[in-house]
Amino acid sequence: MKITMLLADAVQAAEGKLYILGGGWSITGPMPTPFGIALKIEVPWDQANTKHKMRLELVDADGEPVLVPTEGGIEQQLSVDGEFETGRPPGLKPGTPLDVVLALNLPPQPIPPGGRYEWRLSIDGHTDEDWRLVFTTRPEAIAETG
Repeated sequence: MKITMLLADAVQAAEGKLYILGGGWSITGPMPTPFGIALKIEVPWDQANTKHKMRLELVDADGEPVLVPTEGGIEQQLSVDGEFETGRPPGLKPGTPLDVVLALNLPPQPIPPGGRYEWRLSIDGHTDEDWRLVFTTRPEAIAETG
């Protein structure tokens, strides 16, 4: 599969198209701030009409999972799991890849400032070096003393 991924302030998927607001950044914060991930997945002809499992997980510069507190105070890995499936429209030429667009909007997350992070995508347990979104969070502002 061929994947196109983009970080944005907000994203929306409608009628097979992605609508992206404030897209294409790789430096943000300091966190927490809401953000979106736009995904365009080109599904090969022979993988249509099949359910695919996907996972997006956030890791730090060392490849370690980024942990965030839950409502119960327990830390868990920041990740998104889902499934997608696309069918072949009638009359489409055999061999034509099929597009799946997904818009993921995430609420503000307590991602530590001053770090480098990476969203890693896997589909059906497979990943690729190109299926990654790397970004940096600015350090917290230093309060001026007078």
